[in-house]
Amino acid sequence: MIVNLHTHTPRCRHAGGSEEAYVRCALDAGLQTLGFSDHTPYPFPEGYYSTFRMFPEELPGYVAAVEDVRRRYAGQLQIHLGVEAEFYPKYFSEMVKMIRDRGIEYMLLGQHMLYNETEGIGTGGPTADPALLKQYCDQTIEAMYTGLFTYFAHPDMMNFVGDEKLYRQEISRLCRAAKECDLPLEINLLGLHLQRQYPNPRFWEIAAEEGCKAVLGVDAHQPEALLDTKTEREARKLADHFGLNVLDTVELRRI
Repeated sequence: MIVNLHTHTPRCRHAGGSEEAYVRCALDAGLQTLGFSDHTPYPFPEGYYSTFRMFPEELPGYVAAVEDVRRRYAGQLQIHLGVEAEFYPKYFSEMVKMIRDRGIEYMLLGQHMLYNETEGIGTGGPTADPALLKQYCDQTIEAMYTGLFTYFAHPDMMNFVGDEKLYRQEISRLCRAAKECDLPLEINLLGLHLQRQYPNPRFWEIAAEEGCKAVLGVDAHQPEALLDTKTEREARKLADHFGLNVLDTVELRRI
């Protein structure tokens, strides 16, 4: 890999390592570009605090820390400032304004929760409910058509264990939208390394059939993850199996 745009920091409450540690590992790994994309803050109603993202008051410190390493490592590594964001219709516009005003360059789409998060319906737990699968596809398709996302992180996170015909129908719809929006889909190395429900071969078979572009994303929650060549090889083997077009670089879609 020469580019990784999916990198977290401790502000999300489930990652470790300093920005400088990530940069040093990126250099050791031979990366040319490193994008920080911690879980975006969201302007939720007063009294609600997410357990897996930075808080709005932490955003200035995040921006300052990434800008600091970008300045100090200029000429050695291209560093970008981004976020990983769900599409929550009720709060999305306000969130985009908040991060745009702080100089965030790009967003990755990563739909960990359905509806507006405050409903508490996650996408990682197994479900056979057709309504939840349809909601996942509806919500992420709407997100893709905003034109604001650089790529779709772990698009196969929705852990649907119900009717196979319905799964193929809905995921085909999602993949057709991704192709129409020219939005790459991420083969997630963290999920592969931890043997989560993603990468899901069923999903990638459909993505290949629909002619979607793919990209590798480390989803680094520790600096050393950037050095994990074994998982990268496994991800490329999966892509080769389905004949996926894996991009080496991805053009940022500025917000």
